[in-house]
Amino acid sequence: MAEFALSRLSPYNACRVIRIESEALRGRLEDMGVTGGTVLTWLFDAPCGDPAAYSVRGAVIAIRAKDAEKIIVRGLD
Repeated sequence: MAEFALSRLSPYNACRVIRIESEALRGRLEDMGVTGGTVLTWLFDAPCGDPAAYSVRGAVIAIRAKDAEKIIVRGLD
């Protein structure tokens, strides 16, 4: 399956994190449990469309669209 940016994930689908292409963002996301191999599930967008909410390891986190562009994922089979 092809790799793509998290921002391109279809609503209500899940994916697996492959890599994070920003050092600063990587540190913040790792603190929240988002590491390589972590499964993220798209839950919903904020009323204004940004950020989007994702389920990760039993928690809900918000990720801005500009940050989601730097998170490379692969869809689940």
